[in-house]
Amino acid sequence: MKKFLSLLLACVMVFAVALTMASCEKEEETGKPYGFEETKELAAQGAVNDVAPTVTGDVSALKVGVILIGNDQEGYTKAHIDGITQAAEALGMDVATQIMWKYSIPEDESVTSNGEQLIAAGCNVIVSNSYGHQSYMQEMAAAHPEVQFIAMTGDTAASSGLSNLSNAFTKVYESRYVAGVVAGMKLKELIDTGKLTAANYNGENVKIGYVGAFNFAEVMSGYTAFYLGVKSIVANVEMDVHFTDSWYDFDKEKAAAAALVESGCVIISQHADSAGAPTAVEEAWNNGKVAYCVGYNVSMLDAAPNAALTSATNVWSVYYKYAFATAINGGDIASNWSAGYKEGAVKITALGPNCAEGTQAKVDEVVGKLQAGTLNVFDTSKFTVEGKAITWAFATDSDGDFTYDKNNVVADGYFHESFVQSAPAFNLRIDGINWLNK
Repeated sequence: MKKFLSLLLACVMVFAVALTMASCEKEEETGKPYGFEETKELAAQGAVNDVAPTVTGDVSALKVGVILIGNDQEGYTKAHIDGITQAAEALGMDVATQIMWKYSIPEDESVTSNGEQLIAAGCNVIVSNSYGHQSYMQEMAAAHPEVQFIAMTGDTAASSGLSNLSNAFTKVYESRYVAGVVAGMKLKELIDTGKLTAANYNGENVKIGYVGAFNFAEVMSGYTAFYLGVKSIVANVEMDVHFTDSWYDFDKEKAAAAALVESGCVIISQHADSAGAPTAVEEAWNNGKVAYCVGYNVSMLDAAPNAALTSATNVWSVYYKYAFATAINGGDIASNWSAGYKEGAVKITALGPNCAEGTQAKVDEVVGKLQAGTLNVFDTSKFTVEGKAITWAFATDSDGDFTYDKNNVVADGYFHESFVQSAPAFNLRIDGINWLNK
């Protein structure tokens, strides 16, 4: 998700922890809080995880225009390009004539001008892949009711009242958690074989690091899931997060990762789109440091053949096949869609050569539990906020101030991420995770 109001949100998110209070505190502030039963009723119109229907319509009638924040040299956008292409091919579409691409479109009026060009060229479905594109997509959806608009990673489709505007996001926090398990297995091996030194510890806790783009819910949800995955294997671990304030900046990401390694962090993960962090970790590994990395979007083995363990990624073709098939059939594309391991919408990339022995078996075990629903990533018994267990947390921004204030999503012992809407809402700063530069 490409958030463009970074400075505003960075300030607002400082206060987000105030929303993670006990029910009695929430009641004192606003009266009776939304209970989970009420939230479940609303979720019936919220995120769904439908898979592609059988195609019964005219495949040749679909023409898709794609507005992309980057190009195939940037991992996030490449994953969308691959997903769209794979979905179109699976449905029997002619990619050369039925898909039109607009690359490197910034989060400004360029979205509208390019969108109008695509509509004039006959596109009846328009897709954008950046959060910052969403407001322009919504304006076009209001002006062109005959065209379906899909603002990927967005969050206003349901509240807009427009039947031709949709949002989608995967449950990538599940693959983040699994990637954390991979990292935890390596960390345990390093501990068991005596490879760590005092520099790798902060007191009793082993130090790991994370390069994050912004302190938004999407990033917080992902890094928390990764941390909890590591912690499921090695209990005494803490994580330092270094924010770059950019989704794609090779030099900043490389510098942040290098600083984390230098401070003693053993494994570095990321929610940033370049190979900067893995490059820095590979250099450290080659210089004799105990340092490994976990990437995002695509395999980082090319950039870090020794240090890369795996990457958490999305299988965007699952969504695009659903959306395109639904459009071909003349059906309604869900206003919010979110799916995970159960539907095959997320995964981790191939394990690197230096993963710990037994990692694949452990991954298979954990993925099986996620698919069966017997493991919940944000199990509230596994973390605290300021030393307290969480019993209430909210997942809907009802007044547009970028602060979640409605719809409790904690029940049955866990935070139900991507439940009311597809976009991530987990913005709790849990204990054991340190922000270095916010």
